[in-house]
Amino acid sequence: MQVILFRHGPAGRPDPDRWPSDVDRPLTPRGIVRTRAAARGLGRATNGVSIILTSPYVRALGTARIAGEALGVITVETLDALSAGREPRGVFVALSRLQPEQTVILVGHEPDLGVLAATMLGSAAALPLKKAGACAIRFDGPPRPGAGELLWLAPPRLLRRLGSGKKGAHSS
Repeated sequence: MQVILFRHGPAGRPDPDRWPSDVDRPLTPRGIVRTRAAARGLGRATNGVSIILTSPYVRALGTARIAGEALGVITVETLDALSAGREPRGVFVALSRLQPEQTVILVGHEPDLGVLAATMLGSAAALPLKKAGACAIRFDGPPRPGAGELLWLAPPRLLRRLGSGKKGAHSS
């Protein structure tokens, strides 16, 4: 199984007057544009994504929908285990229900995705992701803590460059 961790795109600053709950904070207009460009780059870096699991937070769900459109992925499902502040265990339970040959994208938040990546890789240090940045981790066999192998780590700028098809965006 290949698991791609994709951090939500740039969102509005917390503002209790506009969004009493942080769950409701959306992507900014600029964040939508940047996320769409990064998602196109993600499409060039991946092959055959079958499902996107996302935090139910508005900014993450928006990111997941943009990625789904860019990648032609029909199945986008919310997963409470990807909500901010959750432990990685629930994500592993959800992944165990998928087919081992699938490629899945998980959309969530920092520092949680960085901790999840570290757990997957068996690392003591988190692997932080910038907004609309991603990493890919491969598992031979069922996903479990410490059994993953880091395939790549891409900051958002690289993903946007890949998505634009600009020269120098990737090596041969």
